[in-house]
Amino acid sequence: MGLNAPLPSQFVQWFSGLLHGDLGISVYYAKPVAEIFLQHASTSAVLGSLALAVACAIGLPVGIFSALKSDTWVDHTARIAALSAATTPSFVLGLVLMYLFSIRLGWLPSVGISVAEGGMLPFRSFILPSITLGAPNAAILARLTRSCMMDVMREEYITAARAKGLSEKAVILKHALRASAVPIFTLSSVILGGLVSAAVVTETVFAIPGVGRLISESVLKRDYPVIEGVLLVVAVLYLMINLLTDILNVFLDPRIRYD
Repeated sequence: MGLNAPLPSQFVQWFSGLLHGDLGISVYYAKPVAEIFLQHASTSAVLGSLALAVACAIGLPVGIFSALKSDTWVDHTARIAALSAATTPSFVLGLVLMYLFSIRLGWLPSVGISVAEGGMLPFRSFILPSITLGAPNAAILARLTRSCMMDVMREEYITAARAKGLSEKAVILKHALRASAVPIFTLSSVILGGLVSAAVVTETVFAIPGVGRLISESVLKRDYPVIEGVLLVVAVLYLMINLLTDILNVFLDPRIRYD
């Protein structure tokens, strides 16, 4: 592993291997780190996509409805529910869902993901983890959507759109929601980038063989090449997601220009 060489030589050796896609060799598994990462990446990709879908499916409607019913009991209830979901630790929410839907009702599997026939990952095994991972982010997305929608609904062009006889649905979807798309889309990309770090606890609770659990197990095993390699890949992906978000914001809002 070159650990007998001086630190500058170790860095040069590591960096030169990195340029060729070599992330090092795992101390515990005795395999290339890149190979280990790819074995766990597909599971985390499915879980992250479903968690983001849960966050958007819950957060956007709740935020819009809360903005339209601002300062009513509906709005207050939604805000309290969002605050509760955002502050509930993921391991607590995961254990509660596991107890209700796996132990008590027996509807869904509690832990682990077994590959089905044909190499497909079973969808039922992802339901509870995706809700656990997506619910806190849904609360944050709902609060931002409510705030953006309330600011936009006070604008004069919304009043003009109503005065022209447009339906309330058209006013909300074509004008108000579109004007609020940039901050909502930006937050969604931040949520997607942060799901890997948030998945460490969730994947550990549900015994899911993903990247998050790989990081936690590597820390316990002191497998430093795996920790360094996986965190480096995650950091690069996070930067790429943010860069892609900045580029796509130009298409969502033509007023944005980058010099």
